[in-house]
Amino acid sequence: MPEITRFYGIIIRMHAEIDSPHHKSHFHVYYQGLQAVFSKMIEGSLADRQRRLVEAWAEIHQFELMSDWDLLQEGKAPAKIEPLQ
Repeated sequence: MPEITRFYGIIIRMHAEIDSPHHKSHFHVYYQGLQAVFSKMIEGSLADRQRRLVEAWAEIHQFELMSDWDLLQEGKAPAKIEPLQ
């Protein structure tokens, strides 16, 4: 699963789901053994602070996230996205 960015110990990855029936854009977040999936809703578990950081980052980079999702669905590699600073 390609890594999109990394900040404050948080790793963001995204992968294609070409054969998936749900086919909804999302990304995976990993932090100290915890993981979550972000889309319009969150699944999984992250500490509140890390969840808020990821939500802020995702809001800032909405366009880039959707572009990466589209690239992956076309079988192409996603672009790196600037980390939260």
